[in-house]
Amino acid sequence: MRELENIMQKEMTRKEFLTTLGFGIASIFGIANILKYVMGRGNNRTGNSASYGYGASTYGGGRR
Repeated sequence: MRELENIMQKEMTRKEFLTTLGFGIASIFGIANILKYVMGRGNNRTGNSASYGYGASTYGGGRR
């Protein structure tokens, strides 16, 4: 808690403020989740919506 008070009292430039804010947001949400969202955005569909669960395999033959 003392560190937060020290950060709030420190004079900083706009660049230092935005850097501190960015690190704060990254630490709250987790760097791994942010990277997963940024890198995997739009790649989560394979084109086959029935790849898992009911309808994943052919039933009653090999025709599609």
